Amino acid sequence: MSEFRQKCIGKTSLVGSFAAIPHPVAVEVMAQSGLDFVCIDWEHAQVSRDMIETMVRAADVHRVPAMVRVPGHAPEAIQAALDSGAQGVLIPRVSTAAQAAMAVKASRYPPQGERGVGPGRAAGYGYRIPEYLAGANDRIVVAVQVETSEGLANIEVIAAVDGVDVIFVGPGDLSVSIDAIGPKGADKLTYAIRRIIGVTVAHGRTSGIFCAKPQDVAQWAAIGASFFVLASDTMFLGAGAAAGASAARAELAREGRS
Repeated sequence: MSEFRQKCIGKTSLVGSFAAIPHPVAVEVMAQSGLDFVCIDWEHAQVSRDMIETMVRAADVHRVPAMVRVPGHAPEAIQAALDSGAQGVLIPRVSTAAQAAMAVKASRYPPQGERGVGPGRAAGYGYRIPEYLAGANDRIVVAVQVETSEGLANIEVIAAVDGVDVIFVGPGDLSVSIDAIGPKGADKLTYAIRRIIGVTVAHGRTSGIFCAKPQDVAQWAAIGASFFVLASDTMFLGAGAAAGASAARAELAREGRS
């Protein structure tokens, strides 16, 4: 079993971030920041399939595990992400037990699943297929994202699916799906998140959640979450630039040059 998967299913507290900038330099910068992992966002960012492999390779240089959030449930996308050498996949909008089971099958080789064998980067471009097959099922982290009203209603059966390592809450889409947007919906959203985390932990699964800011981590850790995706490279870039510009203007104002 890989150290990354062992930490995930062992509920070691892990803090990662989404990698949305489609360039290996951005991944290397994030990998050197002290994060426990990066999650390449193939679902929402402008990342091409060939760039996935380049970004995974950049994370590998710094020995930081790379996951890929795939664009949907298609087995072909899951296989492409794993063939690139990613150590895990995050499957969005999983709302039923059948969808969760399908994600597991697409991520595991037989007899545990139905992943196809290919000469991708993960298998040494065909030169290490037997070695890769021997350990891949134990190394790959399978995370499913619950972020819909249907997923919330089905959380008990989703959490019971064998082979799911992490159940990850997507608060943004969840808030829209359950009509809990903005301050007025805060209590409703908090209840839904607590429900998902509580059921996940009760079933012995690892609970994860996206946190837009560091201050959000503690409240979910207190009820059992241990797998956190903190913001993204683009969010950090914007926040850092805004803070720098504001500080520079403050210095100019202090000198009477604003």
